[in-house]
Amino acid sequence: MAVVMLVGVAGMAFGGGVATAAPVAQTWWINSCGMPSQSPGGPPGTVKVRAWTRPGNAKTVVLLDGLRATDDMSGWEHNTNVADLADRGVNVVEPVGGYESFYTDWNAPDNFSHQTYTYKWGCVIGKSLVSAMDQRGLRGPSGKYAIMGVSMSGSSALIFAATEPQNYGSAGSMSGLLNLTAPLMRTAIRAAMVEPALDGGTPAMNVDCMWGPPWSIRWFQNDPLWQLNQLRSTKLFIYTGSGIPGFTATPQALLQNPALLLEGAPLELLASAQTHLFQTGAFLLGVPVTTDFPISGLHDWPYWQNAVWTAKSQGFFA
Repeated sequence: MAVVMLVGVAGMAFGGGVATAAPVAQTWWINSCGMPSQSPGGPPGTVKVRAWTRPGNAKTVVLLDGLRATDDMSGWEHNTNVADLADRGVNVVEPVGGYESFYTDWNAPDNFSHQTYTYKWGCVIGKSLVSAMDQRGLRGPSGKYAIMGVSMSGSSALIFAATEPQNYGSAGSMSGLLNLTAPLMRTAIRAAMVEPALDGGTPAMNVDCMWGPPWSIRWFQNDPLWQLNQLRSTKLFIYTGSGIPGFTATPQALLQNPALLLEGAPLELLASAQTHLFQTGAFLLGVPVTTDFPISGLHDWPYWQNAVWTAKSQGFFA
């Protein structure tokens, strides 16, 4: 069942969020930790970053993209209005790229897509991006950054907070998979990373090149449920919908995009199960977590946009 539900991560037609007027975007080019340029037109050995900042803002949040991250701009910029946070006290920083990467350092080049280099996204987010933000004076009064991820990168955001506590003091997951070593989850992720090739134009990737075979210790090192003890001092926010169609799932929208329901509902059910399991584990270990569990919500950008604004209203960026 997990395999069937998660396969749709790659095929889900994320959309529906409409970006509105926002602060003027900046474009940075940061060190790619040995990877070639990850965006067209970028200087060799760089990763593109889009940022919205205001002098005097008290916090900076890094927003990570989903499984089908593109190399022109982040899905957050494509589909949401969260850049407007910059006018409300929170700088917004969005790394561009990271297709199927889980924003981690891979063990080896991907052999399915004939990659000629090894993904080093863990280095990019944990070191290069932090250095670039520090150079621009974006740490704010707390001395630490916030980081949030959606779907694929929900777990990644929590792992960065667990492994880089000196840099990331707040971490949020929207519809993330927060127990990656649960039964069948490794098989499900393997399938999800192959499925995009069925559409044509996007490559399949081999999860064994990421963290090794299913018995590798790296799977546990990148599983947020197994890292809860390392998150005790982190301000945590977790969101998931219920899989019940909400405000974006109008009859017209479902007719135009049946995947919104056929894939978005089961995907969100899986994310919900995993997120609630993480919440239970946190409760048992006495790790404080702020939650946002609305009664409706599919695996789609408008809900994640709302979750970010809810996080702000709940003091996540304080």
